[in-house]
Amino acid sequence: MNSKIAYLIAIALLLVAPFVIYPVFLMKLLCFALFASAFNLILGYGGLLSFGHAAFFGGAAYVTGHALKVWGLPTELGILVGAITAGVLSLAIGLLAIRRQGIYFAMITLAMAQMVYFLFISADFTGGENGLQGVPRGTALGLIDLQDNVNMYYFVLAIFAVGFFVIARAVHSPFGQVLSAIRDNEDRATSLGYDVDRYKLLAFVLSATLAGLAGATKTVVFQLASLTDAHWHMSGEVVLMTLLGGLGTIVGPAVGAGVIITLQNYLASGPLGAWVPVVLGVIFVLCVLAFRRGIVGELREMLRKSF
Repeated sequence: MNSKIAYLIAIALLLVAPFVIYPVFLMKLLCFALFASAFNLILGYGGLLSFGHAAFFGGAAYVTGHALKVWGLPTELGILVGAITAGVLSLAIGLLAIRRQGIYFAMITLAMAQMVYFLFISADFTGGENGLQGVPRGTALGLIDLQDNVNMYYFVLAIFAVGFFVIARAVHSPFGQVLSAIRDNEDRATSLGYDVDRYKLLAFVLSATLAGLAGATKTVVFQLASLTDAHWHMSGEVVLMTLLGGLGTIVGPAVGAGVIITLQNYLASGPLGAWVPVVLGVIFVLCVLAFRRGIVGELREMLRKSF
């Protein structure tokens, strides 16, 4: 009951937020919250450390930008095309990477992501180092003007809600339980008759598709797809968000994303602007040393011990 009340309070706050806080900042936060939550699906519940999720985030961003700007697709369809592209790309990478474990899996995903990154640098449709600019926002359902930031915020909030619901349902389903069992003891899961590789591949594709959904939505919000979206730094950032918020928790990655995006936003305009990466690095070290379970994980453990 307490968790339901907490979710209702969160929903109410999100609904009134654009009238209190700058909507574009909130939209960026929601996009990265979805990205981190999607990444947590494979790291927190599947035990797979991917350093290549920027390929799916950035790949969907570029495809959606091109679909909206050049092909003239409706906004919803353009975002959907971007997410599906990320899913297809992840299937190709996953079939190769899923055969390995640990650091080998991480290195394969990183190598494939870098190949995608260099493709975006050299391809004509991406705009190279200038990025794909001037992506139109269009309308939602052919009626709602998304040029208005408040309208755009609620559109992004709806996408985040759908993505977050899919992740929560996947985690609490039999599929999610098997995935957690594979994370905890892969050999035992295999001995029980589960096709471990198939489950890990499904989790990888679902995670990448939702990461692509986040990247595609971000392109519409900022009307820009850039190389930053596909750079390996983006993969490192989402790892930091997930670990900071709480690995293997439902809301932890979203909280971690909120902390990181807020720090980046406010520190960049202050005297520490050039030192933002250093500050984030210090926070990461402190988190690893003092908050092993992340923000949400530590709070949950404190409440468990108290009550």
